[in-house]
Amino acid sequence: MSSPSTPARGRPARLDRTRTVDTALELLDEVGLDALTMRRLADAMDVQAGALYRYFATKGDLLTAMAERMLADLAATRTDGDWSEQLASLARGMRTALLARRDGARVYAGTHATGPHTLGFAEAVIGVLRTAGFGAQEAARTLMAVAHLTIGHTLEEQAALQSVGGEGAADLERLRLAADPERYPQLAAALPALTSEDFAAHFEFGLSLLLQGLRALDRSPTCGDGPEIYSRGD
Repeated sequence: MSSPSTPARGRPARLDRTRTVDTALELLDEVGLDALTMRRLADAMDVQAGALYRYFATKGDLLTAMAERMLADLAATRTDGDWSEQLASLARGMRTALLARRDGARVYAGTHATGPHTLGFAEAVIGVLRTAGFGAQEAARTLMAVAHLTIGHTLEEQAALQSVGGEGAADLERLRLAADPERYPQLAAALPALTSEDFAAHFEFGLSLLLQGLRALDRSPTCGDGPEIYSRGD
């Protein structure tokens, strides 16, 4: 008897986008992004590599679909409290979603998914800000700032976590040795924080700075809808 992934009577294996993306994410957790190839994915699904191209013309298309899937649980993110608490909750939810997969931030970075999970996240962020009185331009640029902060931080966090005890520890030791307190007294004083592996604290600090900056903006009804707001001291 043939299995669902094995061709029967000369017919192609039963494939679909959902199963392919699910398998790709499982393989990502197992081998990492660098080792994730279309051929390796095909082998894991027990099909010919060419069969995958019916659904994904390139590996980039597959990565975009994987990035979209990673945000699936964001719909359940709680958004109670005022606008700043809601925005912080959405940012934390995105970080959690990326951390849930090996190399999750690397997969997501550079993709331009337009599926319901990615668009739903964008809609939620912009909706929170527009409801609070921010203009469309400010809301859009805040969305980008939140995404860039979260993706960039998680990229560094996952890279550091994967090198803990190996090259990462050696890099930190080199930094400690290079930061001569006589030559770099300020840097040396800051080394405990710079070399800390409390990534949640690092992320929360950056997020708090972003929120404080937003609170300082004039949130009048037309704020951000015209170009004049961006000429302040620029």
